[in-house]
Formats: sequence, structure tokens, C-alpha cells
Amino acid sequence: MKLDKFDREILRVLQQDATVSMADLSQKVGLSHTPCWRRVKRMEAEGIILGKVTLLNAKKLNLGVSVFIFITLKNHDGDSLTDFEKAVESIDEIVECHTTSGEKDYLLKVVVESIEEYEHLLKSKLTHLPLVDHLSSTFALKQVKNTTELPIKSQ
Repeated sequence: MKLDKFDREILRVLQQDATVSMADLSQKVGLSHTPCWRRVKRMEAEGIILGKVTLLNAKKLNLGVSVFIFITLKNHDGDSLTDFEKAVESIDEIVECHTTSGEKDYLLKVVVESIEEYEHLLKSKLTHLPLVDHLSSTFALKQVKNTTELPIKSQ
């Protein structure tokens, strides 16, 4: 889908504050209310806008430990990958899962309260994921940057 300058500006504003009113959004992007509303609805219908969420402070919720885990699977057939991915979906502490190129098959991001909680998760669930051959965990020491905003260019 081709996005014009108004669409891009709407997306930039919504990424910064999804709670912005339609009146404020239309004013910020320089459109009247109805055309702005139509553009938002079109981008929702076309799957460009996937949803609106509330961002939480993990540390204030006592979820200050982030772990990145590289996983290698024993098999790479379609059923194996599907089984692994379904199992990952069922574990709440896994907040991201990416397929990767190179020697490793997946990269997971896990968020937990403590190293002890991660150890329990590792022993009780992660090592039992379907067809896991190897897990390699790396603990984040400090978060330097964290954003959900995609770099939308002006054109």
C-alpha cells in the first residue's frame, strides 16, 4: 500500500500516543476530522495499524530481568517448526520470538522477576520445548534503548 505524507504523519503521531483523540490527531497532521478518521480506519483494515496498547514499566512491576536466548532445533521440517512456535506462544514470559539466519534458529526474549525465576523457567519449560537441541542464554545488564516506534520516513 502506498502511504502519503498524511498517512505517515498519522502513524508517527499514533506511535507516540495511541490515546490521542481524533480531533487532536487531525489537528496535528493537518487534516479535518472525517478524512483523518477514514485514513486511520483504512490503515487498520489493511493491517498497517495492528492494535493499540498500553506500555508498562517492567522494573516497576518487578520484572527487571531480561534474557535473550538463542535456540537451535534438532529438526527443521515444517511440523517441527510449527510445534516449536506453538509451544513458545503458550509461555507468557517469552515476550518476543524471532526466526534467525545463521547457525541459530530462533532468538527469544524472556522477561522475569529474577535470575532464580529464569532458572526455574529454563528447567521447567524452556528445555522441554519441542525439538530443542541447544539453548544459549544471555542476560541483559542495562537497557540502553527501548522503543516501539518504527522509523517511518517522510518519503
